[in-house]
Amino acid sequence: MPDKSLPDQPSLEQYKNQAKDLLHSHAQAVPDALDRIAHYHPRLHNQPADVICIAPFRLADAQLVVAREHGFESWPKFAKHIKTLRLTRAVASLDDPASAFIEAACVPRHGHSSGTIDEAEMILARYPHVARSSIYTAALLADEATVRAFLARGPGSATAKGGPRGWDALTHLCFSRYLIDRARADAFLLTARALLDAGASANTGWIEMIDHPNPRPLFEAAIYGAAGIAQQAGLTRLLLERGADPNDEETAYHIIETRDNTVLKILLESGKLNERSVGTLLLRKCDWHDPEGLRLVLEHGANPNWMTMWGHTALHQAVRRDISLQMIEMLLDYGADPALPNRDGRSAIMIAARRGRAAALDLFEKHETPINLTGVDALIAACARDHKETIRSLTAADPQLKSELIEQGGTMLAEFSGGGNLAGVRNLLNLGVSATALYREGDGYFGIAKDSTALHVAAWRAWPEVVKELITRGAPVDAIDAQGRTALQLAIKACVDSYWTERRSPDSVRALLEAGASTAGIELPTGYDEADKLLRQHLI
Repeated sequence: MPDKSLPDQPSLEQYKNQAKDLLHSHAQAVPDALDRIAHYHPRLHNQPADVICIAPFRLADAQLVVAREHGFESWPKFAKHIKTLRLTRAVASLDDPASAFIEAACVPRHGHSSGTIDEAEMILARYPHVARSSIYTAALLADEATVRAFLARGPGSATAKGGPRGWDALTHLCFSRYLIDRARADAFLLTARALLDAGASANTGWIEMIDHPNPRPLFEAAIYGAAGIAQQAGLTRLLLERGADPNDEETAYHIIETRDNTVLKILLESGKLNERSVGTLLLRKCDWHDPEGLRLVLEHGANPNWMTMWGHTALHQAVRRDISLQMIEMLLDYGADPALPNRDGRSAIMIAARRGRAAALDLFEKHETPINLTGVDALIAACARDHKETIRSLTAADPQLKSELIEQGGTMLAEFSGGGNLAGVRNLLNLGVSATALYREGDGYFGIAKDSTALHVAAWRAWPEVVKELITRGAPVDAIDAQGRTALQLAIKACVDSYWTERRSPDSVRALLEAGASTAGIELPTGYDEADKLLRQHLI
């Protein structure tokens, strides 16, 4: 039995604050706090107070103690239980279950995620009459018979707006969370056809305000819901046949977020996408590292030198996102120009040099584009390509270049490390860049926090040899990034939960442990036996 029970209305925020209080009490060596930690924390179980008070103890450790006091083996399970409990009790006391169902069953207004339908299902289970209470709830559930019954009472209901969001029925249908259920695809198609036949517009949608703090209106088209969020092929095709315009800002941006390019192909073959939308598709397929998708867009006439609204061409993006040489060469074969500057005046050549992408620079030369860089960029490129004679000649001719390189060292070292360019990392370190230098800006695309070190980056992107080199050259193994994470935490996460899991080994984990990295706050992973064994050896 747990030592502590939950109140009728538990607050997750309250328990977060309790964990923060426990963290503070540990730092102050408060006896009661040390007793709680000794009793509930698996790593510090039954340890004497003098050991516990000097042991590394982070917020995650404090949260684990709070969770175990209440009978849960982890903080995430504890937090999920509280949310479910509060949701169940909230559903039981709804004043307007129909409106609450619509809010729960529609995708969020912000964030463009389909979310879950747990709350919607809870509401239906308790208030089953809601399902047929309006044409809007029926459309959300693809209940064709009920929708047709409402249409028979008054054809105007096909275009009438209502519900808590003020949408028409087809908009509700296209932004339904239930739309992602492939088993309901035919039902949604038939229900949508009934609405369109009754006068609903295929170009319906709603307005969202974006870009805070300077908001502007953005039209969220029905086809974006069908194609970009739910990836529903049949519904996408129907809307296009009925006149839907797919050239809003959202559809082309989000349609690429899968490697199943069925719906993308439908859009391309419709002939309705304009050059801006096709340029967006091309750039975004580089975000998605999808060679077949990229080839599909290129084969449909995409201009690889189209300057997108973000100020980059697809090739700029390809280099920035460290995509494969196969995809870069595909862009080059279709005429992409590596020397074309982006909005910041940087060419793909310059970006490749600064990211340490030596093979990309070689590929540009193979396609008859010379690497004509000057100043510190020429030195960076020489480091990336391991051209030692060029490094010597450049620094001899202009000693100031070394100072310029060191000034930018945190970013250069991190980005070379992220690409796994071991020779380039060594060249930067040999020129005086410190292994302790910070990557101040981080990189949100790769999940790299601000104020990371190159060791964080190499560990997260799972380059064991780079990890070992950085440790040898003095990188602090227990440094934390702006999100409070160590390189060891990131190395373990890379092994079990990252884009790179399939092609990596626990060598980074092993190297960090052997270098004395702290295991404080580390929870044993599941599903990765080798890392599990390594951690147990160091935690026991």
